[in-house]
Amino acid sequence: MLSEQIKNATKSGHQELEKTVILKLKAIRSKQDYAEVLKYFYAYFTLLEKKLNPFIPAALTPYYSLRRDASYIERDIIELGASLENLPSSYSPEITTVHQAIGALYVLEGSIMGGPYIVKMLQQYGMDQGFNFFQGYGDASQGKWQEFTSLINTEITNPKAIEEAIEAAKDTFNQFSKTFKNELLTA
Repeated sequence: MLSEQIKNATKSGHQELEKTVILKLKAIRSKQDYAEVLKYFYAYFTLLEKKLNPFIPAALTPYYSLRRDASYIERDIIELGASLENLPSSYSPEITTVHQAIGALYVLEGSIMGGPYIVKMLQQYGMDQGFNFFQGYGDASQGKWQEFTSLINTEITNPKAIEEAIEAAKDTFNQFSKTFKNELLTA
């Protein structure tokens, strides 16, 4: 199954990204700090979603149209009293096929699953708002993840296509880490 193959193949990239993100989250001491961290997510999701949009297959369109996306991050940044100015430089994987899009989307959707842990961490630092994105799908999050993985497991079964999706997922983790290692741009 594609989802399991991606999970196994991207373990080190996932761990690297998680370590980078956790370091930024642990440095949060104010709503402004939190908004600044969210800008990394926003810059990355916005760029990657633009690249994904033309390659989402028909079978995933209903799911994709209702998923958590960069607009939820934007809402959180604004709710925290910040603006969308001074975003970090963002890097993304090459997306030129359906298979690459699915591999990259696996990473974006998987990031939502870690949201509840991030919310708990942020609440320990005194944050009480700006959780539209990280709350994911609430109690339905696990079911949405199962729906997504079922869709992609059905959509891609050809070994060559699976490899293409896996490589895109690996690069998505790498480019996400690269984005998080940038400093915020100043006006």
